[in-house]
Amino acid sequence: MDKFFRYLQTERRYSLHTVAAYRRDINHLIAACSLDTEQVLDWETIKQADIRHCIAQLHRKGLSGRSLQRWLSSVRSLFNFLCRFNRATHNPATGIPAPRTAKRLPKTLNVDEINQLLEIEPLTAEARKINGKKDSLRYRDNAMMELTYACGLRLSELSGIDLPDIDWQQRTLTVTGKGQKQRRIPFGGKAHQAITRWVKQREEMADENEPALFVSSRGSRLSNSSIQKRMKKMAVVQGLSANLYPHMLRHSFASHLLESSKDLRAVQELLGHANLSTTQIYTHLDFQHLAGVYDNAHPRARKK
Repeated sequence: MDKFFRYLQTERRYSLHTVAAYRRDINHLIAACSLDTEQVLDWETIKQADIRHCIAQLHRKGLSGRSLQRWLSSVRSLFNFLCRFNRATHNPATGIPAPRTAKRLPKTLNVDEINQLLEIEPLTAEARKINGKKDSLRYRDNAMMELTYACGLRLSELSGIDLPDIDWQQRTLTVTGKGQKQRRIPFGGKAHQAITRWVKQREEMADENEPALFVSSRGSRLSNSSIQKRMKKMAVVQGLSANLYPHMLRHSFASHLLESSKDLRAVQELLGHANLSTTQIYTHLDFQHLAGVYDNAHPRARKK
């Protein structure tokens, strides 16, 4: 088992978060098949019927079709690994479909809501003296949201940014995405202004040898959960009713960019999607926008 997880991390270059998800999935399989993890597992005893039983069990517990697809992918990967090293002769998960689930369109903010979220009032020198570190955190949170929206970042990409990843002159950011793949993304003037303002405040907060761009009040790298909480709080402060989470800004980035450019390939590259099919979900959002324009503008479509 440990060899499999090391293989995922070293050869497949999966993140610790992804490896942890694989571990949970395999533990579900072991529990459902009543296998003893303390002994050498006889993987040959697991049949297709066991896999189907496990899927049904997880489905009854409320797992979505998408989660079950991921679970099946984890199990297939495990047995492919076992077959490769002669620990199993067949893959019982091959050919088993997961229950289908309806595709949900990603939630986005419109441009007005983005502006409401990101436009913060500059503080006077007197107010900064009174509030102290709270204002620094306010600038940090604004910079996090500006950069997430400007570059379409995943949460893990945002939290993983180090100062050397920023090319200030070219206004580009180098991030490490899924599968440890790096991509270079440009960012605009508003994001540049926000992170420049934050970096000046950061000098007073960050530990001496801390490379992270975004740090906590204790001076260390800000965690994913802290970023989620801060963004949610900032949305409330800015008067938004939406339950904001980091990926909503990524979805908004993709939707707005596709709406303006119609260049699906460019959006795919900027998002770091391996497959174009993953990016195509945003074409449905673009169609919704076009349909709305049609309904409001066409003389024979207006509601009386």
